[in-house]
Amino acid sequence: MKGVKNIYHHSYTFSFLLVFLVLIIFHPALSTYVNTMLSSESLTISSNRTLVSPGGVFELGFFKPSGRSRWYLGIWYKKVPRRTYAWVANRDNPLPNCSGTLKISGNNLVLLGQSNNTVWSTNLTRCNLRSPVIAELLPNGNFVMRYSNNNNSSGFLWQSFDFPTDTLLPDMKLGYDLKTGRNRFLTSWRSYDDPSSGNTTYKLDIRRGLPEFILINQRVEIQRSGPWNGIEFSGIPEVQGLDYMVYSYTENNKEIAYSFHMTNQSIHSRLTVSDYTLNRFTWILPSQGWSLFWALPTDVCDSLYLCGSYSYCDLTTSPNCNCIRGFVPKNTQQWDLKDGSQGCVRRTRLSGSGDGFLRLNNMKLPDTKTATVDRTIDVKKCEERCLSDCNCTSFAIADVRNGGLGCVFWTGELVEIRKHARRRWSRSLRTG
Repeated sequence: MKGVKNIYHHSYTFSFLLVFLVLIIFHPALSTYVNTMLSSESLTISSNRTLVSPGGVFELGFFKPSGRSRWYLGIWYKKVPRRTYAWVANRDNPLPNCSGTLKISGNNLVLLGQSNNTVWSTNLTRCNLRSPVIAELLPNGNFVMRYSNNNNSSGFLWQSFDFPTDTLLPDMKLGYDLKTGRNRFLTSWRSYDDPSSGNTTYKLDIRRGLPEFILINQRVEIQRSGPWNGIEFSGIPEVQGLDYMVYSYTENNKEIAYSFHMTNQSIHSRLTVSDYTLNRFTWILPSQGWSLFWALPTDVCDSLYLCGSYSYCDLTTSPNCNCIRGFVPKNTQQWDLKDGSQGCVRRTRLSGSGDGFLRLNNMKLPDTKTATVDRTIDVKKCEERCLSDCNCTSFAIADVRNGGLGCVFWTGELVEIRKHARRRWSRSLRTG
Protein backbone atom coordinates (compact mmCIF):
# COMPACT_ATOMS: atom_id res chain seq x y z
CA MET A 1 0.00 0.00 0.00
CA LYS A 2 1.41 3.35 -0.92
CA GLY A 3 2.14 5.82 1.78
CA VAL A 4 0.56 9.19 1.73
CA LYS A 5 2.05 12.68 1.68
CA ASN A 6 1.95 16.22 0.21
CA ILE A 7 0.37 19.64 0.91
CA TYR A 8 0.33 22.63 -1.32
CA HIS A 9 -1.49 25.65 -0.15
CA HIS A 10 -1.87 29.35 -0.78
CA SER A 11 -1.84 30.12 1.70
CA TYR A 12 9.09 54.48 8.92
CA THR A 13 9.33 55.53 10.88
CA PHE A 14 8.89 58.95 9.65
CA SER A 15 11.13 61.22 11.37
CA PHE A 16 10.35 64.88 11.36
CA LEU A 17 12.90 67.47 12.38
CA LEU A 18 11.10 69.13 15.25
CA VAL A 19 12.17 71.32 18.05
CA PHE A 20 12.23 69.74 21.50
CA LEU A 21 8.85 68.21 22.27
CA VAL A 22 7.08 69.56 25.30
CA LEU A 23 3.96 68.54 27.17
CA ILE A 24 2.87 71.62 29.08
CA ILE A 25 -0.21 73.02 30.73
CA PHE A 26 -2.08 75.67 28.85
CA HIS A 27 -5.33 77.25 29.77
CA PRO A 28 -8.06 75.20 28.00
CA ALA A 29 -9.16 78.27 26.07
CA LEU A 30 -5.72 78.62 24.53
CA SER A 31 -4.99 75.11 23.26
CA THR A 32 -6.00 71.49 23.60
CA TYR A 33 -2.68 70.03 22.54
CA VAL A 34 1.01 70.79 22.14
CA ASN A 35 3.64 69.28 19.91
CA THR A 36 6.92 69.79 21.73
CA MET A 37 8.65 68.38 24.81
CA LEU A 38 11.69 69.85 26.52
CA SER A 39 14.30 67.35 27.60
CA SER A 40 15.42 69.08 30.77
CA GLU A 41 12.19 70.12 32.48
CA SER A 42 9.42 68.17 34.15
CA LEU A 43 6.01 69.38 33.12
CA THR A 44 2.56 68.74 34.49
CA ILE A 45 0.05 67.22 32.11
CA SER A 46 -3.67 66.80 32.64
CA SER A 47 -6.71 65.28 31.00
CA ASN A 48 -7.17 68.20 28.60
CA ARG A 49 -3.53 68.46 27.49
CA THR A 50 -2.44 66.08 24.73
CA LEU A 51 0.35 65.51 22.24
CA VAL A 52 -0.72 65.13 18.60
CA SER A 53 1.37 63.45 15.92
CA PRO A 54 2.32 65.32 12.71
CA GLY A 55 -0.60 64.74 10.34
CA GLY A 56 -3.02 64.52 13.23
CA VAL A 57 -3.72 60.77 13.09
CA PHE A 58 -2.61 59.88 16.63
CA GLU A 59 -2.91 61.60 19.98
CA LEU A 60 -1.12 60.94 23.27
CA GLY A 61 -2.45 61.95 26.64
CA PHE A 62 -4.32 60.85 29.73
CA PHE A 63 -7.60 58.98 29.54
CA LYS A 64 -10.09 57.45 31.95
CA PRO A 65 -12.18 54.52 30.66
CA SER A 66 -15.91 54.93 31.03
CA GLY A 67 -17.07 53.84 34.46
CA ARG A 68 -13.53 53.73 35.86
CA SER A 69 -11.85 56.04 38.36
CA ARG A 70 -8.28 55.30 37.29
CA TRP A 71 -6.26 57.23 34.71
CA TYR A 72 -3.79 56.06 32.10
CA LEU A 73 -1.25 57.57 29.73
CA GLY A 74 -1.97 56.25 26.25
CA ILE A 75 -2.14 56.77 22.50
CA TRP A 76 -5.36 56.75 20.49
CA TYR A 77 -6.63 57.56 17.01
CA LYS A 78 -7.52 61.24 17.02
CA LYS A 79 -9.89 61.31 14.02
CA VAL A 80 -11.94 58.20 14.70
CA PRO A 81 -15.30 59.26 16.25
CA ARG A 82 -15.32 56.38 18.74
CA ARG A 83 -12.18 56.53 20.90
CA THR A 84 -9.84 53.72 19.82
CA TYR A 85 -6.69 53.10 21.87
CA ALA A 86 -3.47 51.83 20.30
CA TRP A 87 -1.08 51.80 23.28
CA VAL A 88 -1.13 52.27 27.06
CA ALA A 89 2.01 53.12 29.06
CA ASN A 90 0.94 52.38 32.64
CA ARG A 91 -1.71 49.75 31.95
CA ASP A 92 -0.95 47.79 35.13
CA ASN A 93 -0.20 50.78 37.37
CA PRO A 94 -2.88 53.42 36.84
CA LEU A 95 -2.97 56.90 38.32
CA PRO A 96 -5.65 57.70 40.91
CA ASN A 97 -6.48 60.95 39.09
CA CYS A 98 -5.68 62.87 35.91
CA SER A 99 -2.73 64.78 37.35
CA GLY A 100 0.77 63.54 36.74
CA THR A 101 4.24 64.58 35.79
CA LEU A 102 5.99 63.43 32.65
CA LYS A 103 9.70 63.96 32.99
CA ILE A 104 12.86 63.17 31.04
CA SER A 105 15.40 62.29 33.69
CA GLY A 106 18.85 61.54 32.30
CA ASN A 107 18.03 59.29 29.38
CA ASN A 108 14.72 58.02 30.75
CA LEU A 109 11.15 59.13 30.29
CA VAL A 110 9.40 58.92 33.66
CA LEU A 111 5.75 59.30 34.63
CA LEU A 112 5.32 60.40 38.23
CA GLY A 113 2.17 60.25 40.30
CA GLN A 114 0.76 62.96 42.52
CA SER A 115 2.98 61.92 45.44
CA ASN A 116 6.05 61.94 43.17
CA ASN A 117 6.18 58.14 42.98
CA THR A 118 7.25 56.53 39.71
CA VAL A 119 4.19 55.11 37.96
CA TRP A 120 5.92 54.19 34.71
CA SER A 121 9.38 54.56 33.18
CA THR A 122 11.28 53.66 30.02
CA ASN A 123 13.75 51.99 32.41
CA LEU A 124 16.90 52.38 30.30
CA THR A 125 20.29 51.71 31.87
CA ARG A 126 22.54 53.51 29.37
CA CYS A 127 23.73 56.92 30.51
CA ASN A 128 25.85 58.21 27.64
CA LEU A 129 24.27 61.62 27.23
CA ARG A 130 26.19 62.85 24.22
CA SER A 131 23.40 65.28 23.32
CA PRO A 132 20.02 66.40 24.72
CA VAL A 133 17.31 63.74 24.79
CA ILE A 134 13.85 64.45 23.37
CA ALA A 135 10.62 62.52 23.00
CA GLU A 136 8.10 62.74 20.18
CA LEU A 137 4.99 61.10 18.80
CA LEU A 138 5.67 60.10 15.19
CA PRO A 139 3.07 60.14 12.40
CA ASN A 140 2.70 56.33 12.56
CA GLY A 141 1.80 56.34 16.26
CA ASN A 142 5.25 55.38 17.56
CA PHE A 143 6.17 57.32 20.70
CA VAL A 144 9.97 57.54 20.71
CA MET A 145 12.84 58.95 22.71
CA ARG A 146 16.06 59.86 20.96
CA TYR A 147 19.05 62.17 21.02
CA SER A 148 18.10 65.52 19.55
CA ASN A 149 20.80 65.22 16.86
CA ASN A 150 19.71 61.75 15.67
CA ASN A 151 16.32 61.29 14.00
CA ASN A 152 17.16 57.93 12.44
CA SER A 153 14.91 55.06 13.58
CA SER A 154 17.95 52.91 14.34
CA GLY A 155 19.07 55.56 16.81
CA PHE A 156 15.99 55.54 19.01
CA LEU A 157 16.86 55.16 22.67
CA TRP A 158 13.37 53.81 23.31
CA GLN A 159 10.16 53.37 21.33
CA SER A 160 6.63 52.33 22.24
CA PHE A 161 6.59 49.99 19.21
CA ASP A 162 8.94 47.71 21.19
CA PHE A 163 6.38 47.41 23.99
CA PRO A 164 2.98 46.61 22.42
CA THR A 165 -0.16 46.36 24.50
CA ASP A 166 -3.12 44.83 22.65
CA THR A 167 -2.65 46.43 19.20
CA LEU A 168 -0.30 45.97 16.25
CA LEU A 169 -0.09 49.13 14.12
CA PRO A 170 1.36 49.37 10.58
CA ASP A 171 5.19 49.16 10.57
CA MET A 172 5.16 47.81 14.13
CA LYS A 173 6.79 44.40 14.58
CA LEU A 174 5.64 41.29 16.41
CA GLY A 175 8.25 38.73 17.31
CA TYR A 176 11.83 38.51 18.53
CA ASP A 177 14.57 41.11 18.45
CA LEU A 178 17.45 38.63 18.69
CA LYS A 179 19.96 41.35 19.62
CA THR A 180 18.10 42.28 22.79
CA GLY A 181 16.19 39.03 23.35
CA ARG A 182 12.93 40.96 23.51
CA ASN A 183 9.80 39.17 22.32
CA ARG A 184 7.22 41.73 21.19
CA PHE A 185 3.73 40.29 21.65
CA LEU A 186 0.14 41.40 22.17
CA THR A 187 -1.80 41.08 25.43
CA SER A 188 -5.53 41.71 25.66
CA TRP A 189 -7.22 44.25 27.91
CA ARG A 190 -8.71 42.67 31.02
CA SER A 191 -12.13 43.89 29.87
CA TYR A 192 -13.50 46.39 27.37
CA ASP A 193 -13.14 49.24 29.90
CA ASP A 194 -10.06 47.98 31.79
CA PRO A 195 -6.72 48.30 29.94
CA SER A 196 -4.75 46.26 32.47
CA SER A 197 -3.15 43.08 31.17
CA GLY A 198 -5.73 40.42 30.35
CA ASN A 199 -5.52 36.67 29.92
CA THR A 200 -5.11 36.35 26.14
CA THR A 201 -1.80 36.80 24.33
CA TYR A 202 -0.63 36.51 20.75
CA LYS A 203 3.06 35.73 20.56
CA LEU A 204 5.76 34.12 18.46
CA ASP A 205 6.80 30.65 19.62
CA ILE A 206 10.35 29.82 18.49
CA ARG A 207 10.59 26.57 20.44
CA ARG A 208 9.06 24.75 17.48
CA GLY A 209 10.90 23.44 14.45
CA LEU A 210 9.59 26.50 12.65
CA PRO A 211 8.46 29.70 14.38
CA GLU A 212 4.69 30.14 14.59
CA PHE A 213 2.42 32.71 16.20
CA ILE A 214 0.19 31.24 18.89
CA LEU A 215 -3.01 32.65 20.37
CA ILE A 216 -3.00 31.69 24.07
CA ASN A 217 -5.48 32.14 26.90
CA GLN A 218 -4.11 31.42 30.37
CA ARG A 219 -1.43 29.08 28.97
CA VAL A 220 -3.96 27.18 26.85
CA GLU A 221 -3.24 27.39 23.13
CA ILE A 222 -6.31 28.45 21.16
CA GLN A 223 -5.05 28.91 17.61
CA ARG A 224 -1.77 28.83 15.71
CA SER A 225 -0.70 30.74 12.62
CA GLY A 226 0.97 27.92 10.72
CA PRO A 227 4.50 28.55 9.37
CA TRP A 228 5.35 31.40 6.99
CA ASN A 229 5.55 30.19 3.37
CA GLY A 230 7.22 33.24 1.81
CA ILE A 231 3.89 34.95 1.19
CA GLU A 232 1.64 34.38 4.20
CA PHE A 233 0.92 32.35 7.31
CA SER A 234 -1.43 29.52 6.37
CA GLY A 235 -3.47 29.95 9.56
CA ILE A 236 -4.10 33.71 9.27
CA PRO A 237 -6.83 34.80 6.84
CA GLU A 238 -4.95 37.82 5.47
CA VAL A 239 -6.13 38.67 1.96
CA GLN A 240 -3.40 38.73 -0.67
CA GLY A 241 -3.48 41.14 -3.58
CA LEU A 242 -4.76 44.16 -1.64
CA ASP A 243 -3.20 47.25 -3.16
CA TYR A 244 -3.14 49.09 0.16
CA MET A 245 -1.73 46.46 2.56
CA VAL A 246 1.58 44.56 2.36
CA TYR A 247 2.61 41.80 4.80
CA SER A 248 6.20 41.10 5.79
CA TYR A 249 8.04 38.38 7.72
CA THR A 250 11.75 38.47 8.52
CA GLU A 251 13.83 35.59 9.85
CA ASN A 252 17.58 36.16 10.14
CA ASN A 253 20.30 36.46 12.79
CA LYS A 254 18.93 39.84 13.93
CA GLU A 255 15.21 39.22 14.24
CA ILE A 256 12.27 36.92 13.66
CA ALA A 257 9.35 39.27 13.16
CA TYR A 258 6.08 39.95 11.35
CA SER A 259 4.72 43.34 10.33
CA PHE A 260 2.40 44.94 7.82
CA HIS A 261 2.58 48.19 5.88
CA MET A 262 -0.15 50.43 4.50
CA THR A 263 0.66 51.86 1.06
CA ASN A 264 -2.40 54.12 1.24
CA GLN A 265 -2.09 56.29 4.34
CA SER A 266 -5.74 57.33 4.20
CA ILE A 267 -6.71 53.74 5.06
CA HIS A 268 -6.11 52.63 8.65
CA SER A 269 -5.81 49.05 9.79
CA ARG A 270 -4.86 47.43 13.08
CA LEU A 271 -4.45 43.94 14.50
CA THR A 272 -5.80 43.53 18.03
CA VAL A 273 -6.11 40.74 20.57
CA SER A 274 -9.08 40.51 22.90
CA ASP A 275 -10.39 37.72 25.12
CA TYR A 276 -9.96 34.48 23.12
CA THR A 277 -9.79 36.25 19.73
CA LEU A 278 -7.40 37.93 17.29
CA ASN A 279 -9.03 40.58 15.10
CA ARG A 280 -8.14 42.78 12.16
CA PHE A 281 -10.05 46.05 11.89
CA THR A 282 -9.95 48.48 8.98
CA TRP A 283 -11.20 52.05 8.78
CA ILE A 284 -11.64 53.73 5.40
CA LEU A 285 -12.93 57.28 5.14
CA PRO A 286 -15.63 58.52 4.95
CA SER A 287 -17.00 55.69 7.15
CA GLN A 288 -17.54 56.64 10.78
CA GLY A 289 -16.10 53.53 12.39
CA TRP A 290 -14.02 50.39 12.17
CA SER A 291 -15.03 47.40 10.06
CA LEU A 292 -14.11 43.92 11.24
CA PHE A 293 -11.94 42.50 8.43
CA TRP A 294 -11.57 39.05 10.01
CA ALA A 295 -11.40 37.36 13.40
CA LEU A 296 -9.69 34.24 14.77
CA PRO A 297 -10.73 31.63 15.65
CA THR A 298 -12.99 31.84 12.60
CA ASP A 299 -14.82 28.52 12.86
CA VAL A 300 -14.74 25.11 14.50
CA CYS A 301 -11.79 24.01 12.34
CA ASP A 302 -9.63 26.69 13.95
CA SER A 303 -9.94 24.84 17.25
CA LEU A 304 -6.62 23.24 18.10
CA TYR A 305 -6.50 19.44 18.08
CA LEU A 306 -10.19 19.04 17.25
CA CYS A 307 -9.10 16.24 14.92
CA GLY A 308 -6.38 13.88 16.06
CA SER A 309 -3.23 12.68 14.31
CA TYR A 310 -3.28 11.89 10.57
CA SER A 311 -6.65 13.56 10.13
CA TYR A 312 -7.75 16.99 8.98
CA CYS A 313 -10.70 19.27 9.64
CA ASP A 314 -12.97 20.25 6.73
CA LEU A 315 -16.00 22.51 7.24
CA THR A 316 -17.70 21.12 4.13
CA THR A 317 -17.92 17.54 5.45
CA SER A 318 -19.90 15.86 8.21
CA PRO A 319 -18.28 14.91 10.44
CA ASN A 320 -15.70 17.69 10.12
CA CYS A 321 -12.79 15.35 10.85
CA ASN A 322 -11.48 13.27 7.95
CA CYS A 323 -8.76 10.64 7.80
CA ILE A 324 -6.02 11.27 5.27
CA ARG A 325 -6.26 8.69 2.50
CA GLY A 326 -4.42 5.55 3.56
CA PHE A 327 -5.53 5.97 7.19
CA VAL A 328 -8.61 4.82 9.10
CA PRO A 329 -10.21 6.03 12.36
CA LYS A 330 -8.34 4.87 15.44
CA ASN A 331 -11.58 4.62 17.43
CA THR A 332 -14.48 3.82 15.11
CA GLN A 333 -17.14 4.18 17.80
CA GLN A 334 -16.04 7.67 18.76
CA TRP A 335 -15.62 8.58 15.09
CA ASP A 336 -19.23 7.56 14.42
CA LEU A 337 -20.25 9.90 17.23
CA LYS A 338 -18.44 12.73 15.36
CA ASP A 339 -15.57 12.77 17.84
CA GLY A 340 -12.35 12.70 15.84
CA SER A 341 -10.00 13.68 18.66
CA GLN A 342 -8.25 10.29 18.68
CA GLY A 343 -7.38 10.66 15.02
CA CYS A 344 -6.46 8.00 12.51
CA VAL A 345 -3.96 5.18 12.05
CA ARG A 346 -2.29 3.80 8.95
CA ARG A 347 -4.31 1.16 7.15
CA THR A 348 -1.17 -0.61 5.92
CA ARG A 349 2.40 -0.17 7.12
CA LEU A 350 4.86 1.51 4.78
CA SER A 351 6.88 -0.97 2.77
CA GLY A 352 10.09 1.06 2.75
CA SER A 353 10.15 0.98 -1.05
CA GLY A 354 7.64 2.00 -3.66
CA ASP A 355 5.86 4.37 -1.31
CA GLY A 356 4.22 7.28 -3.07
CA PHE A 357 2.86 10.74 -2.44
CA LEU A 358 -0.60 12.19 -2.10
CA ARG A 359 -1.10 15.89 -2.75
CA LEU A 360 -3.49 17.56 -0.34
CA ASN A 361 -4.44 20.97 -1.70
CA ASN A 362 -5.49 24.10 0.21
CA MET A 363 -4.26 22.83 3.55
CA LYS A 364 -2.98 24.51 6.67
CA LEU A 365 0.26 22.71 7.47
CA PRO A 366 0.56 20.47 10.55
CA ASP A 367 1.85 21.65 13.90
CA THR A 368 5.59 22.31 13.55
CA LYS A 369 6.71 21.00 16.96
CA THR A 370 8.36 18.02 15.23
CA ALA A 371 9.48 19.91 12.12
CA THR A 372 12.90 20.92 10.86
CA VAL A 373 13.76 23.08 7.85
CA ASP A 374 16.42 23.10 5.15
CA ARG A 375 16.14 26.24 3.02
CA THR A 376 18.84 25.27 0.52
CA ILE A 377 17.27 22.39 -1.44
CA ASP A 378 14.61 22.20 -4.14
CA VAL A 379 11.36 20.21 -4.27
CA LYS A 380 12.90 17.13 -5.88
CA LYS A 381 15.57 16.91 -3.20
CA CYS A 382 12.85 17.31 -0.56
CA GLU A 383 11.10 14.21 -1.81
CA GLU A 384 14.30 12.20 -2.10
CA ARG A 385 15.47 13.08 1.38
CA CYS A 386 12.14 12.34 3.05
CA LEU A 387 11.80 8.98 1.29
CA SER A 388 15.30 8.00 2.35
CA ASP A 389 14.67 8.81 6.03
CA CYS A 390 12.53 6.26 7.87
CA ASN A 391 11.75 8.88 10.55
CA CYS A 392 10.38 11.37 8.03
CA THR A 393 6.59 11.35 8.06
CA SER A 394 5.99 14.35 5.79
CA PHE A 395 7.54 17.28 3.99
CA ALA A 396 6.42 20.61 2.55
CA ILE A 397 7.98 23.39 0.52
CA ALA A 398 9.35 26.06 2.84
CA ASP A 399 9.01 29.01 0.43
CA VAL A 400 6.47 28.80 -2.38
CA ARG A 401 7.80 31.82 -4.29
CA ASN A 402 9.63 31.44 -7.59
CA GLY A 403 8.69 27.82 -8.07
CA GLY A 404 9.43 26.76 -4.50
CA LEU A 405 12.63 26.41 -2.51
CA GLY A 406 13.58 24.78 0.76
CA CYS A 407 11.90 22.01 2.71
CA VAL A 408 10.06 21.54 5.96
CA PHE A 409 10.38 17.97 7.25
CA TRP A 410 8.19 16.36 9.91
CA THR A 411 9.03 13.41 12.13
CA GLY A 412 6.47 11.77 14.38
CA GLU A 413 2.71 12.01 14.01
CA LEU A 414 1.06 14.77 12.02
CA VAL A 415 -1.45 16.78 14.04
CA GLU A 416 -3.61 19.88 13.70
CA ILE A 417 -4.27 20.03 9.94
CA ARG A 418 -7.25 21.79 8.36
CA LYS A 419 -8.57 22.20 4.84
CA HIS A 420 -9.25 25.73 3.66
CA ALA A 421 -12.36 26.63 1.68
CA ARG A 422 -10.54 29.11 -0.55
CA ARG A 423 -7.64 28.37 -2.84
CA ARG A 424 -4.27 28.96 -1.23
CA TRP A 425 -0.66 28.80 -2.34
CA SER A 426 0.37 25.19 -2.86
CA ARG A 427 2.69 23.22 -0.62
CA SER A 428 3.42 19.56 -0.69
CA LEU A 429 3.00 17.30 2.35
CA ARG A 430 3.76 13.59 2.49
CA THR A 431 2.02 11.64 5.20
CA GLY A 432 4.01 8.47 5.45
